[in-house]
Amino acid sequence: MNIGAIEAGGTKFVCAIVSAQPDGSAPAILERKSVATGQPESTMAEVLAFFQASQSAYGAIERLGIGSFGPIDPIPGSPGWGRVLATPKPGWTDADLAGYFKRALCVPVAFDTDVNAAALGERLWGAAQDVDDFIYLTVGTGIGGGAFANGRLVHGAGHPEMGHIRLARLPGDSFGGTCPFHDSCFEGLASGPAIERRWGMKGADIPEDHEAWALEAAYLAQGIASLCLAFSPRLFILGGGVGARPDMLARVRQALPAAFGGYRPGLASEQDAARLLVAPGLGSLSGLLGSAALALEVR
Repeated sequence: MNIGAIEAGGTKFVCAIVSAQPDGSAPAILERKSVATGQPESTMAEVLAFFQASQSAYGAIERLGIGSFGPIDPIPGSPGWGRVLATPKPGWTDADLAGYFKRALCVPVAFDTDVNAAALGERLWGAAQDVDDFIYLTVGTGIGGGAFANGRLVHGAGHPEMGHIRLARLPGDSFGGTCPFHDSCFEGLASGPAIERRWGMKGADIPEDHEAWALEAAYLAQGIASLCLAFSPRLFILGGGVGARPDMLARVRQALPAAFGGYRPGLASEQDAARLLVAPGLGSLSGLLGSAALALEVR
């Protein structure tokens, strides 16, 4: 069975046709394409053109899974299902993302956040196989997280917004943040755009020994510790472009014990933190394969 998958990010949409495997292993990617995230109409039209062209080569898709940047309405039956809600991304508020592809492709569509999709991918085929309670956090264009509790994705009234928990500013930090809704939230202080605005250059151009990375690790550790105290996960997966930097995982592990302040049992050392905090088992494919996994569950 061929499935369409879309990882709709704030910087780019990654779309693919994948083949579901009879043995339940990770789907095989038949073809994929990245599309820069511009305005909704042009971005969605380019993604649709990809599916229309690739179906000619591989056959029709039977379902589509979309993991999208948020906030979104992922609740089936809700009047706003499939839409992007009030987002800092210019032009995307109220965009009917799932509805557009459902009408254009005439297939069942599963719709959730990109981080929930990534968490599902990691649960099925990545670092969290057989782990019932864990968090997947992405740090890149934005910050967001998906949580599994008792073996199920957490939705509640909509979906968690882990990137908008408030952080305590570190001593001497007067940076105003990048979030238009909060002046000191996790995303506003530690996302990729926050790094760029704070230091006047993109993260990719900042040297490894720059003070930016110690500050970033301290904020990531503070946010991760807060989420761990709230959700009590057995595993914490750190993904995204910033999270994937070669030394970032080690820096955050080093900073975590201080962020917990001795309160969390079993997290008194860097070795303890290394058991809790890990990289994605699927690497950069967590969100894309997780979006395909969403489609496998839709009826």
